[in-house]
Amino acid sequence: MRLRFRRAPALLAIVVAASFGLPARANAPAAPSRRAPDLSHFSPRTPLRPVHTEYVVETNRLGQVTRVRAVRPSDDPPFNALTYGNALQTFIRTTAGDAVSGTYRLGYDYNPQSKNVRRSVLLVHSGGVDPNAPGAVLVEAEKLRKQKQKARVQAQAQATALPDLKHITGKRR
Repeated sequence: MRLRFRRAPALLAIVVAASFGLPARANAPAAPSRRAPDLSHFSPRTPLRPVHTEYVVETNRLGQVTRVRAVRPSDDPPFNALTYGNALQTFIRTTAGDAVSGTYRLGYDYNPQSKNVRRSVLLVHSGGVDPNAPGAVLVEAEKLRKQKQKARVQAQAQATALPDLKHITGKRR
């Protein structure tokens, strides 16, 4: 039985955020209850003219993007940042659901009239990459996990390594 993951990038981001956020909150003291900010009126700035960005990416045997090989950015840095993040989270599969490890060209075209972004995928060549390489999102999530663990260990070491009272006051008991 084959499973198809159409919403895998979004689910992966939620799972990664939840897995890193929950342990830190479990050890932290309870924060005062605050209302969540109302973001219903928030509207990100959209470009006023058509924008195009291209990425050449490598994929593994699962269809996960493992690294971005080349970038042809636009003149709009926020659009570049959004499309770069999307390119890293992309799973590339055939219409039959199979993954072909290789090099792909991802193109992102923004239309200011419809305010839609169209993504195009083109196989540059199959093979020539490490089919067992971990996905870029998994690598970044592991880096973040290690950074948080290191910060937690440093905080615990700092909390337990308090100076002796006689060194602070200069008095002996």
